[in-house]
Formats: sequence, C-alpha cells, structure tokens
Amino acid sequence: MIEPSKVKEAFNRIEDENYSFRAYLKNHADEEVLDEQFSKLHKELFLSNDCSKCRNCCKEYSASFKEDELAPVAAFLKIAEKDFRDKYIKEELGGYQLNVRPCCFLKEDGGCQIEACKPVSCRDYPYTDKPERLFGLLSIVDSTSICPVVFEIFERLKQEYRFKRRKRY
Repeated sequence: MIEPSKVKEAFNRIEDENYSFRAYLKNHADEEVLDEQFSKLHKELFLSNDCSKCRNCCKEYSASFKEDELAPVAAFLKIAEKDFRDKYIKEELGGYQLNVRPCCFLKEDGGCQIEACKPVSCRDYPYTDKPERLFGLLSIVDSTSICPVVFEIFERLKQEYRFKRRKRY
C-alpha cells in the first residue's frame, strides 16, 4: 500500500484517470456488485491498516458536525456548548464544521482527543463500506487523494474492471 505521505503526489499523477474510471463505473457497474466490492476491499484493507499512523483525513479535512453532536463534544471537553461553538465551529449549509485544519483534536500520537464522542463524519470516513457507493463516487475520488486505503481500493477496482490505465502510481 502507498505511504500516507505519498498519496497526494500519486493522486495528482492519475487524477484524470480516476475521474475517467468514476465515469466508467457510473455507466458500467452494477450498484449492488460495486457495493459488495467496496465492502470486501474496505474490510480487507482496513484490517491491516493502522489509521493512527496516517491521519491524513484529520490533517486535510475539517470535521463536520450535526446539531445533536455539538453538546456531547462540549460536555466531553468540559466547556459550555456556546463556548465550544464560538471557539471551534463555523456554521455551514446543512450543518457545522470545525473552523481549523488540521483538526485541533488530533493528538501527536495519532489519537483523537474526542474519540469517545467524535462526530459520525469522522467515525465513518472514508465511507467505503457504506451502501450506494455508485452515487458517492465523487467523494471517493476525492478521498483517493487523502487516504492510502481508498487509493488502494480504487486501484484494485481498476484491476477488477480491467480498466485501461496509463500507469500505476
């Protein structure tokens, strides 16, 4: 699997190819089969991958929060919800987002300061084990620039579909 520090560079070399493969899947993949393929690869690759050694997602994305996720995090941090909102959150269309990047709750050892109550958006990332992947392929392509596991999943799917490529990373 590709090293976390090399994912962005490798993605940049094959970005057009990844978008072409996305278009190919949209037109040729069976939704249920694709979900099964993603789920199988997700389980296999995350079993052997220690996310705490990477945390590109925490470094590159701003965590999203739903309204009902704010109070538990504030309580966990032992601060008032209003103070939590003022210090860490910006309101976005349809929800809330951490106002800093990298994530201010990322610890030096790769752990998460708010692990016990971190938002669903963080817990579920990169969503490769969720249903209806055919309709979430844009976010998957985006995640191939961040997550080594998603990068590998996409490369393996290209092999499974015998997708013509210019070169492997």
